Amino acid sequence: MIEVKEGAVLPDSLWAATAQPAPDTPALRESASCDVAIVGAGLTGLSTALHLAERGVKVCVLDAAEPGWGASGRNGGQVIPGLKYDPDELVQRFGETAGNRLVEVVGTAADTVFELIERYGIECEAVRGGWIQPAPSRAMLETVTRRAQQWAARGARVSLLDAAGVSQRLGTRAYVGGWIDHRAGSIQPLSYVRGLARAAQNLGVAVHGHTSVTRLSRDERGWHVQTHGGANIVAQRVVIATNGYTGALWPGLRQSVIAANSFIVATRPLAPSVGDAILRGGEVASDSRRLLLYFRRDAAGRLLMGGRGPFSEPRATSDWAHLERAVELMYPQLKGIEYEYRWAGRVAITADFLPHVHEPAPGLSIALGYNGRGIAMATTLGKHLAARMAGDGRTPFPFAVTAVKPIPLHALQRFYIAAGVAWYRLMDAIG
Repeated sequence: MIEVKEGAVLPDSLWAATAQPAPDTPALRESASCDVAIVGAGLTGLSTALHLAERGVKVCVLDAAEPGWGASGRNGGQVIPGLKYDPDELVQRFGETAGNRLVEVVGTAADTVFELIERYGIECEAVRGGWIQPAPSRAMLETVTRRAQQWAARGARVSLLDAAGVSQRLGTRAYVGGWIDHRAGSIQPLSYVRGLARAAQNLGVAVHGHTSVTRLSRDERGWHVQTHGGANIVAQRVVIATNGYTGALWPGLRQSVIAANSFIVATRPLAPSVGDAILRGGEVASDSRRLLLYFRRDAAGRLLMGGRGPFSEPRATSDWAHLERAVELMYPQLKGIEYEYRWAGRVAITADFLPHVHEPAPGLSIALGYNGRGIAMATTLGKHLAARMAGDGRTPFPFAVTAVKPIPLHALQRFYIAAGVAWYRLMDAIG
C-alpha cells in the first residue's frame, strides 16, 4: 500500500493540467473541535462532509496532500452506476429486501453525482452520454446481455447493441456487441473533487490539506485526531476515507484491500478527420474483459485509454506501452499518434469486490474499496453514510457493515496481482 506523505505534490496528469483552480485548503495550524472529523479529502470524505454539512453538522476534513490527490483526482472520469455484481446476484447474496434496496441505491448512484453537480454548480465538464460495455467475444456478449436485461427489468434506461451498433458508437470493429447504460456519463474528476470541496467549505466545512493524521485515540471527551504538525482535533465521530492510499492509522485496515495500480494515457486532441467517428455521442466505455480496458474522449477531443499496469509506481514511458498498443489495435487510424499525458493511480480492490463499510469502535466509521467504480459509488456511499451518522432512520442503511478483515498474506499483494493478471489474461484468451 502506498501511504501519502504530508505535503505531497499533485502528480502530472491530464486532469491536473486542465482542472478548475483548487480551493484554498491550508494546513491545520491550531487545535480545534468539531462534530465529525474526516480523514481523507477524496470523493468519500468530501461527499460525506458535504452531506453532513447540509444537515447542520460541524465537520473538519484532513488530508495529507490536497483534495483529489489520490485516485479521486486521477481516475478515468467515468460515472457508472451499479457494482461488479448484477442485480440478481446482489439479491441472491443479501436477500430479497436488503438486496433490492442495495440494487436501487447503486442503480441511482450516477444520479447522485449529476444532481450534486447541478445543485452546487460544479464546473467539471459533465456529460451524460451513457456508458457502453462492449463484448470482445460471443461468450462475453451473453454475459452482458443478461446484465442489460436484469437492469431493464428494474426500469433502467438501457439498450442492447449489436456489432454494427457498437461499431457505430465506438468507431472500432473490435467488439461483437454490447449494451449501453444511458444513466452513466463522464466528468473531469479533479474539477469535480475540487467542486465538492468548495461546496462543502461554503457550508462551513473546514478542509485542511497538507495535514497528515498520525494517531486516533478516544476518551470521555470523544475522539482525538492527532496530526503530524502537532495541531489536533477533538471530535465526537471520525470517518476514515483513505481508500487506495490507506496507511497504518487503524489496525488491519491497510491489509483489508489490494491497492492495484490503474494506468491511463491521453492522446493529443484528435483532428475531426480521425476523431469524429470515435465515441461520437460523448459516451464512455469499458469492455467486459476480466482485464478490462476503459476509454473515452475528453472535452478537448483527446482519446483516453486506461487499464491495469505494473504494481510498482511507473518510472518510464514504457510502463504505459500496453495501453498505447491497445489504442493502435482498436483504432489503426491513430497509429503513431502523439500522447500528451501518462499517469497512474491506486484502486482499492476488496476480496469480495464490494465496497466495505466498517464500524470497529464507537463513533468510528470507515468506508473504502470501490473496485473501479469510485466516482459514483464513493459519492453515493458518502451520502448514505452521512444520513446514518446523523441518525436519519427514514431509510435503512443500504450497505453491509462488516468487521475489518485483513487479506491473508497481504504482504504478497504484488504477487497476488501478478498472478491474477496472468490468470485473467489466460481466461480472456480462452474466452
